[in-house]
Amino acid sequence: MMANLFNEYYFVYVLLSLKDGKKYTGYTKNLPSRFEAHQNGKVESTKNRRPFKLIYFEGCLNQQDATKREKYLKTFYGKRFLGNRLKSYFTG
Repeated sequence: MMANLFNEYYFVYVLLSLKDGKKYTGYTKNLPSRFEAHQNGKVESTKNRRPFKLIYFEGCLNQQDATKREKYLKTFYGKRFLGNRLKSYFTG
């Protein structure tokens, strides 16, 4: 039941490169599969920055909301939001 529920969402996610310490933000319909693709070097834009840790994700009800949210999280204010949201993660 729950697995089917997650198939109805698009996910906006943030990866932390354990190689260079930088973050990557994207969106996908299938988060486990997309994360695996990043880890296995099958995503052109991140293949030289592996390995990754998934540090944040949120679900959206449709693709339009996910793309808007992804764009927002890449802005100055979006990065500030993530910094505040993940403050305890980054400060230990």
